[in-house]
Amino acid sequence: MKVTVQVVTRTDDGQEAIHEVACVEREDLTPATLGLSLAEGKMVLQAMQEVVVEWQMQAYLRQQRHCPQCGHIRQSKGAHSAVFRTVFGSLPVESPRLTHCACQAHDTHSFSPLADLLPEHTTPELLYLETKWASLVSYGMTVELMHDVLPIDEPLQAVTIRNHVLQMAERLEDALGKEQGSCIEGCPRDWGALPIPDGPLTVGIDGGYVKAQGGAQGWFEVIAGKSILAFRQDDEPSAPSSKCFAFVQTYDEKPKRRLFELLQSQGLQMNQQIEFLSDGGETVRDLQLYLSPEAEHLLDWFHITMRLTTLTQTAKGLPVQASQEIPTLRDDVLRELERIKWFLWHGNVFQALKELRFVEGDLEATAYESDDAIAWKLCKAVQEFATYIERNGGFIPNYGERYRNGERISTGFVESTVNCVVSKRMVKKQQMRWSQRGAHLLLQIRTRVLNGDWEATFRQWYPGFRAHTTPVAA
Repeated sequence: MKVTVQVVTRTDDGQEAIHEVACVEREDLTPATLGLSLAEGKMVLQAMQEVVVEWQMQAYLRQQRHCPQCGHIRQSKGAHSAVFRTVFGSLPVESPRLTHCACQAHDTHSFSPLADLLPEHTTPELLYLETKWASLVSYGMTVELMHDVLPIDEPLQAVTIRNHVLQMAERLEDALGKEQGSCIEGCPRDWGALPIPDGPLTVGIDGGYVKAQGGAQGWFEVIAGKSILAFRQDDEPSAPSSKCFAFVQTYDEKPKRRLFELLQSQGLQMNQQIEFLSDGGETVRDLQLYLSPEAEHLLDWFHITMRLTTLTQTAKGLPVQASQEIPTLRDDVLRELERIKWFLWHGNVFQALKELRFVEGDLEATAYESDDAIAWKLCKAVQEFATYIERNGGFIPNYGERYRNGERISTGFVESTVNCVVSKRMVKKQQMRWSQRGAHLLLQIRTRVLNGDWEATFRQWYPGFRAHTTPVAA
């Protein structure tokens, strides 16, 4: 059996042209010969693409040969070869250069219609696929994926995909507004007249670390987070809407603006409740301020208990006296740390700091007397924890009351976000080292892909992107 694939082009005036693009032969039916193979499918698609592109370009060039003002034919000034990269292969074309008509003044003597119409030489759909998959898997695996499923003849280089990722991300950065110290808009007397907002927003912020280029540089920090909208007023009951964000805090110059734009995409209003949970670091603490007048800032309970657990484990290494009748420093410290934990659980920062100072004094006295290394280590750790609680005292609520009311007290949902956004692509089993610029720009595309917004971004940049109607079956 022989199957011939033909493409029929029909102009507006009814003229038809038939192009034979492929011929497929089959003999016995087996599981391996059922239908078209992937290679044959690639061949058919690439051949059809060549016919369609040639027909489109010839029709467009015929329109450009006549001056739109006076109708005179523009003279040709030669042609140059150009290559346009599409999802179904790279297509070499002849790009003519035409002279401008003398009926009007022009800055240049000649112009190239195709170069003006298609300056990037890469179709938006190919750029979309390259950047989407490069944000999800490594550049090398993206190259293999493209070669497996698309009819790309020439070898695709990972550096090409990386350059496209950086170019698209730079375009995102250019479109982002200027950084500002406060994002609160309008007058307080007008906020009451705003419509009823959607459900409260909960924003969790945390950090992760990525290997830096050059062994001496070590690691740099990436800030990541997730914003969860509880419900929408006009929607049926459904799963909470959530979006993630990330940036390299030592590279990004507009972090507050970036977070504010994300919240606005979820419908943030000045009269909307919003909660920020963070680990209390200076970077994230400053980031979440002055974004909303209704914001409530909370210190994550998980990071408090994590530090207290470390102190408890260290205290268990303190020396124990031979007599069990006299309480030891080890027992006193363990008991006081447990009391401090429950003071903080109920939001009693004053009493917690008071007990921390007592523990610090006892450890310091013991360390001077016995010169015990563990006592010195624990004393320093207690001092650091006391400073941490003192700086974040205004962000410590009554966790017990919030827990009983079913409110969030921890950023566990952000830990999974850091793992999904940062670790899976840049840390776990990934041997690549990153520059701060490269990591930051890749994260801007990755977060949009994970949020499901990347295709919408391309629709804004390229009107008509993926707007073709479904072809009718013959």
